[in-house]
Amino acid sequence: MYVLGGLITIGFFTLLALLIFNPAPIENKDLLNITIGSLLTAFATVVSYFYGSSKGSADKNELLNNK
Repeated sequence: MYVLGGLITIGFFTLLALLIFNPAPIENKDLLNITIGSLLTAFATVVSYFYGSSKGSADKNELLNNK
């Protein structure tokens, strides 16, 4: 779980850095937009899990299981 979250985060920021420093070819622009959108969605899901209500729910379940 943590490895996948880390890979998605690293992939997102790596692709973002590549786009900032290297202009994308015009013929690949649509494919690049789809890829960025997918990575952004995956990154948002990772962030919302680790810092959102899912993390609170997981912590609550762990606390209840430890009693």
